Amino acid sequence: MELSVVILNYNVKFFLELCLKSVEQSITSIDAEIIVVDNDSSDDSCDMVKQKFPSVTLISNKENVGFAKANNQGVKIAKGEYVCILNPDTVIAEDTFIKLLEFAKTKSDIGAIGCKLIDGSGKFLPESKRNVPVVKVALQKLFGNGKNYYANHLNENETGKVDVLVGAFMFLKRDVYIKVKGFDEDYFMYGEDIDLSYKLLQSGFQNYYFGETTCIHYKGESTAKDKKYTERFYKAMKLFYKKHFNIQ
Repeated sequence: MELSVVILNYNVKFFLELCLKSVEQSITSIDAEIIVVDNDSSDDSCDMVKQKFPSVTLISNKENVGFAKANNQGVKIAKGEYVCILNPDTVIAEDTFIKLLEFAKTKSDIGAIGCKLIDGSGKFLPESKRNVPVVKVALQKLFGNGKNYYANHLNENETGKVDVLVGAFMFLKRDVYIKVKGFDEDYFMYGEDIDLSYKLLQSGFQNYYFGETTCIHYKGESTAKDKKYTERFYKAMKLFYKKHFNIQ
């Protein structure tokens, strides 16, 4: 099998249905499978998947195990040579996976690939491509200045090397994901994608931003963040620095 698309869901039934429809349209000419991991949703998401998408493999967790652990569950049972970690509040273009598979096969050092994310109004989401958030950069981001947090050496339509991709859409070889031990389950929410991107770089792989195909991300990062987000972001960055830079 060529591709496994892993989608983690938590109480976004209607977004998930739209996402699954777009993924099904995008894999008609690819030997692929779709895996949905549900983190104990209470909105009948699982029933919807069973009724409307019987070919989808569904993992129904009995508790919310977090982003990292749930995605690792999906990749563990995946049969594809490549996997795509995909948020349920996304809609992908019909040619997205075809183009990414073609691009991936031209590179020998592929870590993860991300694509151009836009919000529901068509606005580009800068978190599509980011730099490693060293302490100074993370602090700037925390206080509302994301200039150095994002990878601005590439414009949104270009393709090239970047350090960090966003967990809403990460495309990579399954054996590479396994080699770097996937998402670190010490993280519960936020930071997992930064950690995985960095582990790939440290293992000798190269991450790429591919600006030639688009994915809509309806819940793209907003400019105003509440106190809860700030606390979670701070905790995730603290864990990242402790693990990779030995900063307590």
